[in-house]
Amino acid sequence: MRDSFRRMRLGTRLALGLGVLSLAVFAVVGTALTAYMRDYLEQQLGEQLKLIQTVQAKDAAAHGTVRRKPYYGWYTAVYDVSGGSVSLRRPADVPEDTRPLADLARAMAHSDTELMRTARIDGEGTYRLRGCEVEPGVVLVSAAPVEGVEETVERLVTVQVVVFALALAALVVFGRRMLRRGLKPLSDMAHTAHGIASHDLTESASRLPLRADGRDGGREVAELRTAFNTMLEHIDDSLAVRAEAELRLRRFVADASHELRTPLMSVRGYADLFQYAAANEPAERERHLARLRAEAARMGVLLDDLLLLARLDAAEVEAPLRPEDTDLTELVQQAADAFRAARPDRPLTVTARATGPLVLRLDPQRIRQVLDNLLANAAVHTPPGTPVTVEVTAAGDAALVRVADAGPGIPADHRDRVFDRFYRVDKARTRDRGGSGLGLAVARSLVRAHGGDIGLTSLPGATVFTVRLPARGLTDP
Repeated sequence: MRDSFRRMRLGTRLALGLGVLSLAVFAVVGTALTAYMRDYLEQQLGEQLKLIQTVQAKDAAAHGTVRRKPYYGWYTAVYDVSGGSVSLRRPADVPEDTRPLADLARAMAHSDTELMRTARIDGEGTYRLRGCEVEPGVVLVSAAPVEGVEETVERLVTVQVVVFALALAALVVFGRRMLRRGLKPLSDMAHTAHGIASHDLTESASRLPLRADGRDGGREVAELRTAFNTMLEHIDDSLAVRAEAELRLRRFVADASHELRTPLMSVRGYADLFQYAAANEPAERERHLARLRAEAARMGVLLDDLLLLARLDAAEVEAPLRPEDTDLTELVQQAADAFRAARPDRPLTVTARATGPLVLRLDPQRIRQVLDNLLANAAVHTPPGTPVTVEVTAAGDAALVRVADAGPGIPADHRDRVFDRFYRVDKARTRDRGGSGLGLAVARSLVRAHGGDIGLTSLPGATVFTVRLPARGLTDP
C-alpha cells in the first residue's frame, strides 16, 4: 500500500491526505457532538424527574402512595426504609424487577442529598432512576426510560454519518479538482522538462524554445516558474556559447589547417625541386634552399603565434609575460624606428603627449609585438603612401597608445570580427601580403593579459586602434 501510495500523482495523494484529515476532524466533531447531546438529553430527563417528583412527593406525603400516574412507561414507588431493609408500599406502579428501585431507596436512606443513577431493569430496558426523601424513613423512587434518549442519539449519529460521508466525498472530489487545477502549472513545467529531455542537445545550434508559461498557482508556483525559466535561459545561453565556441573551433581548425597546408606544400615542392636540382649549378640550389628556409620560417612564426594564443587562453599559473619597469614612450619610438626602416615609403608621425617618461610595469617584448602588429596592419591594409600616426598619452588611470591611418577604413560588418583568429576583411588578399590573420588576435590577447584592452574606431579616411593599459602598471619616473 505504501508503494502504491508513492506511485500516485501528487494531486491524488494530497486529495487522499485531505480526505483522511477531514475524516479525523469529522470523527472528533461527531464524537464530541454526540457526547454533548447525550449529556444534554440525560440532564433534561433528570430535570423532568425532579419536577415530577416534586408533585409526587406531596401526593405520597398526603396519601401514603402516589395516586397520580406519571408518563407512559415511567414507574413510581414509595419505600419504607428501616435499617437495612426496605418495604414497598402498595398499590404501586412498578415493574416486575424492582431490585434497582429498592437498591436506590436503600442508598437514599444513608444519603443527605437526592440520588440519581442509570440502571438496567430486567424485561424493561435501561432506566434513569431518581430518589428523594418524602419524610424520615420514607423514600420516593421514580424511574424514566432512556430509550428516547438512545433513539435520539442514534438518529443524530446516523445523520452525522450520512452528512459527513457526503461532505467527505464532495471534499475529495472537488478538492481533487481544485488541486489538479492548482497543480497544473507544475504539470506544465514537468511537460516542459520532458520536452527538454527529449530535445537533442548534441547539435551545435541546439536551442530550447520551451518555456513554462501561465500565471496560476500562487506566489510559490510563480517563484518556481521564474526560477525554472531563468534556468532555461541560462541553459540557452550556455548552449549558444557552446555552439559559438564549437563553430569558432571548427573554423579555427579549418583555417589553421589551411594556413599550415600552404607552407607545407611549398616545402614539399621545393624539396622535390632540390632533389632534382642537386646536380645543377650552386646558384639554383641556393635559391631553392632560400625558399625552403623562408617557408619554414613563415610556418614557425605561425606556430609561435598559435602557441602564444593557446597559452594566453589557457590562463596558465605562470602567464607568458616577463613584466618590468618600461618607458612606454621609448618603446613606441623604437617600434616607429623599426617601421620606418622596413617601410621608408610610409610616412609615420609619433606624438607623445606625456610631459616626461611614461614608465609602466609591463613586458616590453610583448607590448613591442603588439605595436609592431598594429603598425604592420596599418601598412598592409592601406594603399602605398598612406600616412600613419602613433600617439602616446596618459589619461589619469590609464596609458593610451593610438595607432591611426588615413586608409579606406574597415566596413561596419567586419569591425566586430577583425580580432578573430584567421579572419581577413579581404578574403582575396594573398598571404604574402595579407598575413595569416593572427596579428590582431595576438595583439588583443597580449593587451588583455596585461589587464588592458584594445578598441577600434573606423571611418573612411580614419581607422584608429586604441591600446589601453591600466594605471596599476604606471610608476613615477
